Amino acid sequence: MKDKVVLITGGSSGIGKALAMEFGKNGAKIMITGRNLSNLQQTVEELRKLGIDIHATDTDVSIEEDNKKMVLDTVNIFGKIDVLICNAGITMRALFQDLDLEVIKKLMDINFYGLLYSTKACLPEILKSKGSIIGISSIAGYRGLPGRTGYSASKFAMNGFLESLRTEMLNTGVHVLTACPGYTTSNIRKNALTKDGLRQGESPRDENKMMSAEKCAKHIYNATVRRKNILILTAQGRFIIWLNKFFPRLADKLVYSAISKEGKNK
Repeated sequence: MKDKVVLITGGSSGIGKALAMEFGKNGAKIMITGRNLSNLQQTVEELRKLGIDIHATDTDVSIEEDNKKMVLDTVNIFGKIDVLICNAGITMRALFQDLDLEVIKKLMDINFYGLLYSTKACLPEILKSKGSIIGISSIAGYRGLPGRTGYSASKFAMNGFLESLRTEMLNTGVHVLTACPGYTTSNIRKNALTKDGLRQGESPRDENKMMSAEKCAKHIYNATVRRKNILILTAQGRFIIWLNKFFPRLADKLVYSAISKEGKNK
């Protein structure tokens, strides 16, 4: 990744920030995006102290024109784009029967359409560099989770798009990676939307028992360098995907039991 230009959406915290650090310390030039300019600037200052060549541009990935501007800003500063990491995303926590459908629309706008808009805007540059497009998806994109209908739907859509794109790009030299972390320490659960679209404010799970964002970033970095197609993280994640494929009824029961205990054992 020496001197490669890496554009990371949702790069000011969590997995996105860890990816900026991991790629940056391995010699890449980094552009991070997000909606909160103050948080972006704080991350830029922190990583520059580590010697990382990093810039930021405020971007709402759910707005198509913002993604076009993001690409222009990156090319104006660095001259090219080698790697796009579509990391921006939000989640939710509510039963579908209680849910305001605007919540699912918001998740689709950010998680799925954000991926489409950013990929479409970056693709000409990625084709020129024969670079990589990386979607940060989830185990929830392979196995639907109760109380996460909108999140799972957005990640299933994400996985289908990336699989189709990877096949289209087969003879172009462009690498497409679908990266699916399991539960990883980040702010995503604290910022999860409730049934009315309000922020949850606290995590329903014990964050100390999860994979760290830094470890997750190392796995994604290595998968990018090796140009892998699919990355499934955590033994639990690989097990539930296997179980869902061969024993779906049992998977239903185990997933229901695990999710229903959220918040009870913290």
